[in-house]
Amino acid sequence: MSSSYFADSDGYYGEFGGAFVPEMLHANIEELQSRYLEIISDRNFQAELNSLLRDYAGRPTPLYFAPRLSEKKSAKIYIKREDLLHTGAHKVNNTLGQILLAQRLGKKRIIAETGAGQHGVATATVCAMMGIECIVYMGAMDVERQAPNVARMKMMGAQVVPVHSGSKTLKDATNEALRDWINNPDSTHYIIGSVVGPHPFPDMISRFHAITSEEIRRQLTEHEGRELPNTVIACVGGGSNAIGAFYHFIDEAAVKLIGVEAAGCGVDSGQTAATMTLGTPGVLHGSMSLLLQNDDGQIQEAHSVSAGLDYPGVGPQHAHLHKTKRAHYVSITDQQALDAAFELARLEGIIPALESAHAFAYLLEYSAEPDEVIVVNCSGRGDKDMAAYLKHLEKEKA
Repeated sequence: MSSSYFADSDGYYGEFGGAFVPEMLHANIEELQSRYLEIISDRNFQAELNSLLRDYAGRPTPLYFAPRLSEKKSAKIYIKREDLLHTGAHKVNNTLGQILLAQRLGKKRIIAETGAGQHGVATATVCAMMGIECIVYMGAMDVERQAPNVARMKMMGAQVVPVHSGSKTLKDATNEALRDWINNPDSTHYIIGSVVGPHPFPDMISRFHAITSEEIRRQLTEHEGRELPNTVIACVGGGSNAIGAFYHFIDEAAVKLIGVEAAGCGVDSGQTAATMTLGTPGVLHGSMSLLLQNDDGQIQEAHSVSAGLDYPGVGPQHAHLHKTKRAHYVSITDQQALDAAFELARLEGIIPALESAHAFAYLLEYSAEPDEVIVVNCSGRGDKDMAAYLKHLEKEKA
C-alpha cells in the first residue's frame, strides 16, 4: 500500500515512527530494513505463508452476521472471528510470517514479549512447529493473571521469563526482551507482538495482519453484495488487530474506522491506558509515537483489566491515523468491557477476550444508523480471561 497513511522509506507515518535503537542493534535493524520487503514479497515465501495460514492456522476466519446483536442495534452487525484461529487470537498471523522471515535470515533463537499471553502462545507455537528455541518475557503480574497461557507456552517447550521490574506488565516485558536482543544480536530474532517498535516492525507486522481486512472485503461481498462496510470497530493496545482490520480500508474514505482503547478505571483516574486521549509524542521501545508520560518525559504506568491493552504507548501508524483524523479513537472502562463480554456471550454465544470486549462495549454505546453495516473485530477468545469473568459474575450475583 502506498499513501500518506502508510510508512515512508524511513519508517515514518507523518511525524511518528522511525528507528531509535542502541548501537548494538543497528546491524540487526539495518538488515531487516534492507531485506524485509524483498523476503516477504518473494513468491515462495508467500506460498509457504499462505499454506500455513490456511492449513495450520485455519484461515480464512468467518465473518459472522450476528442476528440478535443486529436486532438490538437496529443495524447489520458482523463479527470477524479471529478468535477461531489456532492459538485463539489474531497473533498467529504475525508469528507465522516472522518465523519464516527469521529462518531466511539464518536466526536460530527466538525471543518475544507478551502481555495477555496470546502473542507468547502464538510465538511458542510456531517455534515448536519449526523446532527453534523460544524465550518469552512476561510481566510477573501478567504471569499470574494469565496462568492458562503460561501453561500453554511451557507445554510447547518455551521458556517463560517473569519480569519483576516496573509495573510487572507488558511495557516491562518489552524492555527485557530488548535487553536480551542487545546481548544476543547475531543468533536471535525478536518477534515483536504488535505494530510497535523500530522500523521496519510496525510496517512489517501490519502487512502480516492485513489479511484480516482483505478477507472482510471479500466476505462482505458474499454477505451484502458490497466490499465496504460503513464502520469497522477494533480494540487498540499496541494496535495490531486494529491495523489488520483497518488496513485495506484506510484509503477508503467512506469507511469509518474506530479504535477502542482501555480507559481502565477512567480516563481521569490515574489508572488508565487511554494513550490517544492523554498521550503526548515521545520515544518508547524504538519508535516515536504517542505515550503516557509526565511533564519530565517519564513513562507513566498504564492500567487495564485487560493484560493485552495494559500498555502506555501505541503503534506509530495509529498515532498518525489519530492526528490526521482518519480514524477515531475512543476509550472504554474495565467495567464497561466486563459487562459487554457477558452481553455478547448471552446474545450470541461468543465469549470474547477482554481485549475484544472493549470493542463490543463501544458497539453497545454506538449510535448506529438504520441498516448501517458494522464490522467488529473479535481479536481473541475469552478462555484465558475466565478468572476475571468468574470474579465479575460473583459480583453480579452479590
